[in-house]
Amino acid sequence: MNEILQLLKTRGERLDSEIAEATGISLAKVRAHLSELTARGEVMSCHSTRYEKGKKIEGIRCRVAGYIPPSAPGRKSKAQLKLS
Repeated sequence: MNEILQLLKTRGERLDSEIAEATGISLAKVRAHLSELTARGEVMSCHSTRYEKGKKIEGIRCRVAGYIPPSAPGRKSKAQLKLS
């Protein structure tokens, strides 16, 4: 489960099938781990349906709960600076 959490922290929001492919864990085990992590409140998940080139893709979209990634390095636009 730690491997899944680290993947979500480094790569952001992902589908369950993408997590299974990246970690090498079977899709069934990934879904079981995600349901445990969701029950603990460590991961936010929702059912997702999207279409790519006319093909329907269903899965569970997940992200780490309460995690805000660090801002990207480099100069920021003046519009962003005024909002802060």
